[in-house]
Amino acid sequence: MIFGRSQFRIAVNFALDGLLAALAVIAAGWLANPAHPMPNPAALPLAGAAAIWLIGVPFGLARQHWRFTSLPDLTAIGAIAALAAILIILLLVGVGAPLPSASFPVLLVLTFALGLTAPRLLYRIARAPRELPDDDAERALLLGDGEGAELFLAALAREAKRRLLVVGLLSVSGRETGRRIHNVPILGTVAALDGVLDRLTTADQAPSLLIVASSEIIGADLRAIMAAAEARGLRVARAPSPTALAPTLAGEASLRPIAIEDLLNRPQVALDREGMARLIQGQRVLITGAGGSIGAELVRQVAGFGPALLVLLDSSEFALWQIDLEISESVPALAREAIIADVRDRPRIEQVCTRVRPDLVFHAAALKHVPIVEANPLEGLATNALGTRNVADAARTAGAALMVLISTDKAVNPSSVMGASKRLAEMYAQGLDVAARQRKSMKIVTVRFGNVLGSTGSVVPLFRRQLARGGPLTVTHPDMRRYFMTVREAVALVLQASVVGASGAALPVDGGGIFVLDMGEPVKIVDLARQMIRLAGLRVDLDVAVQFTGLRPGEKLFEELFHGAEKPIETGFPGLLMAAPRVADAAIIGRALDEVGAIVDRGDAAAGIALLRRLIPEFSPDAAQAHG
Repeated sequence: MIFGRSQFRIAVNFALDGLLAALAVIAAGWLANPAHPMPNPAALPLAGAAAIWLIGVPFGLARQHWRFTSLPDLTAIGAIAALAAILIILLLVGVGAPLPSASFPVLLVLTFALGLTAPRLLYRIARAPRELPDDDAERALLLGDGEGAELFLAALAREAKRRLLVVGLLSVSGRETGRRIHNVPILGTVAALDGVLDRLTTADQAPSLLIVASSEIIGADLRAIMAAAEARGLRVARAPSPTALAPTLAGEASLRPIAIEDLLNRPQVALDREGMARLIQGQRVLITGAGGSIGAELVRQVAGFGPALLVLLDSSEFALWQIDLEISESVPALAREAIIADVRDRPRIEQVCTRVRPDLVFHAAALKHVPIVEANPLEGLATNALGTRNVADAARTAGAALMVLISTDKAVNPSSVMGASKRLAEMYAQGLDVAARQRKSMKIVTVRFGNVLGSTGSVVPLFRRQLARGGPLTVTHPDMRRYFMTVREAVALVLQASVVGASGAALPVDGGGIFVLDMGEPVKIVDLARQMIRLAGLRVDLDVAVQFTGLRPGEKLFEELFHGAEKPIETGFPGLLMAAPRVADAAIIGRALDEVGAIVDRGDAAAGIALLRRLIPEFSPDAAQAHG
């Protein structure tokens, strides 16, 4: 039944297109020569219809839905009109018939295009919904211009029953002020939000909802909008992405809440994608900790640069299966291998590297949860310190050209075993890198950064779980601050650091320097908790409480990215700084790690912490509240 009705409508369109084409030929003949309006030969209108039918079929002309005629449809009609006119002119020339006038070819194209376009547009206008917004429709102010705002307004206009009344639009730049999009006035810029809200309030058109319709509005700009909205009691939501918009989904149901990642995100810095491709394409790449938050994102981004082989290594079967399955679906042609192995198992890591012979190694495997490692210090030492040496030594022996060590801000003035064990790993990597740049062997690039949003053990997933249970949100201390960055941005900058570190010539130091990602300003955790409550549409302390639980073992109030003796150095690359190296001899650190291994083997945690104190003088487990 449905199939038959559809075919009937296509047939009607087919007939109408032929009739319109015939009329267009007559109109073109009359315009070209009013004294003899009937074209010569008289069968020419029928030829016009045949030409439109013949050329329109490949373009799907009869299948166009008149009610939803779009710009691509009009473009296709223009091409059909031009080709049909050429066909008619060739026919006249072929049979020796004279042209009505020299302007006839141009007039024929125009009448074909107008004849096929005008009825479609009139039909679309006639079928457009005419209903006004409901009397109780919510007033909204749209923030952002461009495709997102235009598509949202277009979808909203097609709603049969509108639940939103957009009273105005604020653009990202000031060039659009005073103009209109879908008859909605552009009242100013996003930066002038407060002033615009004051004017709308005076005119009794104050909105109760702010809709962000631009992906450019993130970070500090979005935080300013949230602050202005909170001061006035306004709700804030995001418009759906252009690909998610549908004619029936532009209303309240399709609006998305503002994500905390949007508030903390920053504009993407310019990256050397060509350099990343040169580094990775055609290479054999090994990624340890491939199932973790950073490791998995490394896998995703590295896979996009076409390595010859991508080896995923992790000790967790489930985490390894998840990322391997994802890559098998997103990049099915990529040669890859999933290996279950523990970086603490030196013979196993040597075996893997000897067989795989990686050119490039990203070492992301680590124990990262401060209180857990504090309760299991020898495990932290075995994984973070000894595991790093195992991977570095095996990769160097196997002939790798570059290893990238993922480090953490907790390695600076560490107050936890986790931070101290990562600092010990940094020291070994720095010593090897200095020696390598002198002997032309495997270079090691160390990259240090703070928290990544959504990572394992991160506070954001914890807050989300607590919100889902109705609270409270638990914060250890009202003054606690942390650096945050999205995992995608962090990994992109890790790859950028890898390119710079591999080149060597661009380095501001001879070797052993640690790349430090520009994390922006630290965020107070209590402010983050309160913001997440507000983003959920709830009231702080009324609907959901914030509770302070006290610092946990090994935690500091403030994390640092540079030690006092590590002078920050500009690299010339946006988003990347370098810490002036504090380098120890790799052989000395190697012997210290031998001692660490012996302590781990005999299970003497007290001796392990004592050794950390001796190797890392700034390590102070009792100074968690003092640092920063």
